[in-house]
Amino acid sequence: MPSKRRLRWAFVPVGIAAALVLAGCTPTELNGYLPGFVEEGTPATNRTELVSGLWVNSWIVLLAVGVVTWGLMGWAAIAYRRRKGQTGLPVQLRYNMPIEIFYTIVPLILVVGFFAFTARDQAIIETQYEDPDVSITAIGKQWAWDFQYNGEDEDNADAVWSMGVQAQPDAQGDYDQAALPTLYLPVDQTVKIDLEARDVIHSFWIIDFLYKKDMYIGKDNEWSFTPTREGTYAGKCAELCGEYHSAMLFNVEVVSEAEYEQYLDSLRDRGQTGDITDAYDRLQNLPGTGGASETETSSSGETSTEDQG
Repeated sequence: MPSKRRLRWAFVPVGIAAALVLAGCTPTELNGYLPGFVEEGTPATNRTELVSGLWVNSWIVLLAVGVVTWGLMGWAAIAYRRRKGQTGLPVQLRYNMPIEIFYTIVPLILVVGFFAFTARDQAIIETQYEDPDVSITAIGKQWAWDFQYNGEDEDNADAVWSMGVQAQPDAQGDYDQAALPTLYLPVDQTVKIDLEARDVIHSFWIIDFLYKKDMYIGKDNEWSFTPTREGTYAGKCAELCGEYHSAMLFNVEVVSEAEYEQYLDSLRDRGQTGDITDAYDRLQNLPGTGGASETETSSSGETSTEDQG
């Protein structure tokens, strides 16, 4: 039987091999193949790594527990198998206090540990910026999105906005990505998004940001973060909200501060200013109608036609 010293030395090459394998992993692999990371390792937001850390570390712990459990099951099946010539039942044990304590305490420690780390990171993710660089209101509606870029005025007189329509698939089921509602965000600027619903429950999900949040009538939610990498990201509604839920898509453009201000100026030039709820109430057009301009009902009850581009 090999000595304990030999067994310890046997683990050395295994440890070295594991270190080399991990050193060769890309950021995507190190973050559990979750979206939101690129080869150079820059996360999409300042909160993305918190989510991926919970995901990866949870899998490591659970796989370790699984390996130990499977190993003990295999060992018990082999060590206590029926031998040749044996008959009847093996010796029956009614209690085994050490084992019962073990399988009670260890799961309790795991549950408490998971809860503690989740509560810690959730508190950070849910902390809202009191004085963000950018304040935006995102409005979910059946089945598209409106985005209002709030200004300094409390009545949003200096706000600008864009109105969107849902994805319009062609005969092959493809749709024009550029025609989707687009949310613009400045890179490395603190952002706070107020999430509102116009009709039913929706869920605001930017996939690469590794976070989504529900939107309810009568209960507005908030989400604060800092985009840390320029690029185009996909977003969608993550809550079944009706017949055309799958068409409730949007884009996110994280751009430089200059490009962000230029985009806001383009909205002002088109006259899309003021509080968005004064200009628009609820989406009326159904998929397939094809119109970027549809007859809408304003919050005052009057009928008006608004550019939803």
